[in-house]
Amino acid sequence: MGAPAITHFDSRAGFEAQWRACLAAARERIDLFDPDFAVFPLGASEVDAALRTYLKGGGSLRLAMHSPAHIERHYPRFLRLLRDYSHAVACRATPRTLHGLTDSFCIVDGRHVLRRFHSGYMRGEAAFDAPEAVDLPGHRFEAIWAESQAALQPGTTGL
Repeated sequence: MGAPAITHFDSRAGFEAQWRACLAAARERIDLFDPDFAVFPLGASEVDAALRTYLKGGGSLRLAMHSPAHIERHYPRFLRLLRDYSHAVACRATPRTLHGLTDSFCIVDGRHVLRRFHSGYMRGEAAFDAPEAVDLPGHRFEAIWAESQAALQPGTTGL
C-alpha cells in the first residue's frame, strides 16, 4: 500500500470530482451518510451507470440519511437502481435523536473516505488508501446504521 493521498476541496465541483473518484475506486462496499443526499449526484446518468457496473460486479451500497424526501423527489434513476439491485442496496433513515448530525461522508472498502465537515458547506477532504482515516467515520457509520430504520423500500416508495 502506498502513502495515503489526501485532497482538500471547497467547491461543489471539487466534491463531485472526489465523489466520482470514490466510485471509481469502489470494489466491495460503499457506505454513505448525508442528511438528505441533495449534493450527491445520485440522479446523474454517469453515476447511475457507474453504480450499476459496481453493483453488477458484486458490490454493496448502504445509505443512511435523516430524510429520503430529496431522493424520492429528485432521483428517479436512483430509485430504479434501488429496485433493480434491492439485494445489494440498503437505505435507512435516522431517528429524530440523530438529526443533529450535520456532517456527510462516504466510506469505500474500508480504505477510502470522502468527508464534508458540515453538510451545509462544500468544504471537506478525501483520503485514498488511508485505512486510519476511515476508522472514526467507519465506527460512526456503524452506530448510525444500527440506530436507523429501513427507508426507500420498494413497498414504501411505490416502486
